[in-house]
Amino acid sequence: MMTFQNDLLCFSHLRWTFVFQRPQHLMSRFARYSRVYFIEEPVFTGDAAYLQKSICERTGVRVITPTLPVNTSDAQSAVSLQTLLRELLKKEAIHDYAAWYYTPMALEFTSELEPIVTVYDCMDELSNFSNAPAALLQNEQRLFDKADLVFTGGSSLFEAKRGKHPHVYLFPSSVDAAHFAQALTLTDEPDDQRSLPRPRIGYVGVIDERMDLGLLEYLAAQRPEWQIVLIGPVVKIDPQTLPRQNNIHYLGMKSYDQLPAYLSGWNVALLPFAQNDATRFISPTKTPEYLAAGLPVVSTPIRDVVRPYGELGLVCIGHNPQDFLQCVEKQLREERSAAWKAEVEVLLSSQSWDKTWDAMQRLLNKHIALANGAVAARPATDTRTVRTPASGPQQSLT
Repeated sequence: MMTFQNDLLCFSHLRWTFVFQRPQHLMSRFARYSRVYFIEEPVFTGDAAYLQKSICERTGVRVITPTLPVNTSDAQSAVSLQTLLRELLKKEAIHDYAAWYYTPMALEFTSELEPIVTVYDCMDELSNFSNAPAALLQNEQRLFDKADLVFTGGSSLFEAKRGKHPHVYLFPSSVDAAHFAQALTLTDEPDDQRSLPRPRIGYVGVIDERMDLGLLEYLAAQRPEWQIVLIGPVVKIDPQTLPRQNNIHYLGMKSYDQLPAYLSGWNVALLPFAQNDATRFISPTKTPEYLAAGLPVVSTPIRDVVRPYGELGLVCIGHNPQDFLQCVEKQLREERSAAWKAEVEVLLSSQSWDKTWDAMQRLLNKHIALANGAVAARPATDTRTVRTPASGPQQSLT
């Protein structure tokens, strides 16, 4: 089957320059063959409506940031965004294109689009996040009605969404294993981490309402000799609420390319998530990334970490603060066995972003072929699989 090469309009609630995660990994791969327009949520500044345009030098993705006047109402925003989008399609000569949604709220200004295929890539249960828009669930139902394909970022989301659309596919968090495996050989640590004593236990990711700040405070107080390193932006919570013990170090946001160097200097990696509505359906991309870096991992009982990583013995699950602390102590004592390393390698080999992207683009092409009444023949060597909503077991792509 041919590689997907049509233009792609991606509507995202996340900024392109935010933490490098699922949207960035996938859109970067589509951009190797297609014109990809990554359309962000608007910013409100100045007194004119226009589109800020840039091209990501590393990936070729075209980043589109709508700029609207201050104090623009929701209704006015939808009208302005619709007009700006219409102008974008005309100026860029965008005709046969796919529409790819990360946020259902984009439906409020994209209803007149006529894409050849519509995808809803559901990576989070956004309605459970703090300050979620009141219309989000209603717009998500509209998106289910509109979409041709629905992808989910984890098993929990798959179970929650599988009955809402006839074509829901599970694509769990993937990993660029070679990128994070650099941590196994790097020896030159970044300046802001080099002087920290050991042992070091760390976390990479967004610091928001999903974090169990009380757990971090407990660890720091119980083991003052441990250095807790936190890398990532603080969003949606008051920075004043963060624990401030001397052995907790907030190093801020780092680029994707910098992460292996930081991970190379850690002894244990953490997934210190709270148990709340915002974490009920998360599938942390950091889990396979930590493992690819050769790090032992400790997590709170997040469902998509417990299954499969906890059940396979690749991640130690701490069910309460005391249990979590004991897990960290256990991981600090034990060396990674050859069997552990081999099992990690086998698991990660099936979770590459390249394979995930390839399976997704095949589904897009298959839908387009079916819509055109020209179903492509199934290659004899194609054994890729995805999970379908109807059967539960895996089904071969055709």
